[in-house]
Formats: sequence, C-alpha cells, structure tokens
Amino acid sequence: MRVLFPLYALFLTIFVVFSYLFIDQNLFYLKNLYTGFAYQNRGIVSVAYLLSILIFFAFYYLFLKKINNKELFKLIAVSSLILIFSYPAMLSFDILNYIATAKVLFFYQENPYIIMPIEFVDDPLLLFTRAANKVALYGPIWVISSGIPYLLGLKNFVLTLFNFKVFVTFFYLGNVYLLQKYTKDPKATALFTLSPLVLIETFVSSHNDVVMMFFGLLSITLLMKNKWKLAIFFLLLSVLIKYSTIFLIPVFLYYFLLRSKGKTVDWEKIFLFSYISMLVIFILSVFREEIYPWYGIWFLIFLPFLRRYKFILYFSILISFLLLLRYLPYMYLGNYFGAAPIMREALTFVPLLFFLIIYKIKLSKN
Repeated sequence: MRVLFPLYALFLTIFVVFSYLFIDQNLFYLKNLYTGFAYQNRGIVSVAYLLSILIFFAFYYLFLKKINNKELFKLIAVSSLILIFSYPAMLSFDILNYIATAKVLFFYQENPYIIMPIEFVDDPLLLFTRAANKVALYGPIWVISSGIPYLLGLKNFVLTLFNFKVFVTFFYLGNVYLLQKYTKDPKATALFTLSPLVLIETFVSSHNDVVMMFFGLLSITLLMKNKWKLAIFFLLLSVLIKYSTIFLIPVFLYYFLLRSKGKTVDWEKIFLFSYISMLVIFILSVFREEIYPWYGIWFLIFLPFLRRYKFILYFSILISFLLLLRYLPYMYLGNYFGAAPIMREALTFVPLLFFLIIYKIKLSKN
C-alpha cells in the first residue's frame, strides 16, 4: 500500500491535467488554458480516457483487497484534495447549469421555474452554458441551497465554479461519515467512497446526486434509531433536491408496516429494498430521457450494506465501469446523433447482458 499511495496520487494529478484539455473555447474565463486538443484529437483523447478508467478501476480493485480505516481516510483525502481541482465540465455541463439557475434566482431575482437563463440575452454565461433554454430542472431545496456557493463566489465565475465543487464535497464527506459509522467496515465504505464512478461524478463533474443521496441515506439511518419524524423530514429534503428518492417511500412504508405489526426490522433487508428501489428508478430513467452515468450514485450508496450479496457486488462494480464508458461515443464522434446513441447503449448493455448470462449459467451448474 505504501507504493500504491504515491502512484495513485500521481495518476489523479495526471487525470486532473487531462481534464483541462476539454475546456470549451467559449469559456473565456479560462481562455488562457484553452488548447482545443480534445476536440482536434478525438481518437487520442478517447483512448486516453479509456485507459484512465481502466487504471482507476485497477486501483479500486487493489484498494478493496486490503484496506484499513487509516488507509481509507488517507485515500479519501488524497482523492478529494486532488480531484477537486479538475475541470468540472470535462464530461458534463451540469455544474454550469447549476450556476445559471442560481444566477436567475439570486442575481436577477427571478423565479427560475418560470424564467429561463436564455431570456437574459446579454448574460456571458450563455456563451458556454448548455440547457440554458430550460427552466430549473431540480427541486427547490437544491435551487435555494445553491445560493450558498453562488453568493460566496462574489460574482467571480471561477470562484463560484469551484465553490460548487467544494459544496458538493461536503455532502460526499457526509456520506463517508454515515457509511463508516453504520457499516464499521473500511472495505464496505470503500465500495462507495472510492468507486471511480462516484469519485468522477462527485469531484470532477460535481453532480448534485451525492447531495440528494446524503439526505436519503441519512433518513434511513434515522429510521434505525426510531427517529421516524426526522427520517421523514430528511427524506422530504432529499426528494426536493432531485425528486428521484421518492422511490424510497415504499421502503418507508414497509418499515412502518413491520413496526405496526410489532415485527423486528431486518435492516439488511431495508437496505436491499432501498438499493432495488433506486435501481428501478435508475432503469426507468431511460423512458424519460436516457440513463446518465451519475445516476448510478442512486443505488451505489447502499452497496456497502450489501457486501455479502455477491451478485449485487459484481453487478454494481460492472455497471459502474460501463456507465463511465457511456462518455466515449460523444468524446470520439463529437456529437450525440447518428451512431453515438447506438454505441452508447451497446457499450452499456451488451457486456451487462453477457454478465447476466454467464452468471445464470454458473448458478445452474452449482
């Protein structure tokens, strides 16, 4: 492990540098760092990204084999302190949308559920913000709380950008605390906290899913203490961030049904139902728009409580890897049309289908 730490830190540093190859040419705030390399050398960059993901998972595998509490927290510190400096729009532009929505509310003092960022025609954010032609996509708790990093940015775009990354990081660390407190197992905690998908979608892209799931996880841990009123309150907060955790309501109903009948609550089963519930909404998202890689955080947060379920363990790690491959078609082709959607779904579901077939054959032989 002594050798792995510096190698891992070096790899993360190289990945951070790599992320800045994706700077948008219209993002004039970082114009001095713009090279255009990622857009002029798509083949090279796609191969480099694929190799990066493979290396990420190689480290992940080695860390999961043998890790103690001290090593876990050291790895979390190294991961967060290095990756937080990555370019946040490398793979997704959502953080720019967070800023644009916050600006509508806190700068222009308009209702972001009615007024779109694009309506402020002279706003410089429109030059590089995606989905500026949409009203707020997230719940009111997220929109209001986004005022914290926005206002602390003091109207400086770069400071605001990294404030959002720091803001999301606090909730990631909150998840670390809850997972370690209730699993009391560094290997279990590492399944989520050191997952390459979780690290990339939290520290690089800074998606608010980790915020939503912090309150979702917190609500269930409060149920474990029989603090059901607080549990309902924090579940409501979670739902009002991004709505998806409304699928945890059946889990709560199941808990209350058991309590009303005076039965003992099997908490492993509660976490299993929570995993399945969030996996269901993850799968159903394909009917709304598409499955985005960061949606994997919704069910992966419960994986540390389900280590003994080998199928869930292998499935979760595999789907985490395959979800990160969904970025490759756009990275290589430069568009979301034509062959890109077919390639994206093939990269995700063909290997997954083979895994399910092989696993079923293995079970039939046993």
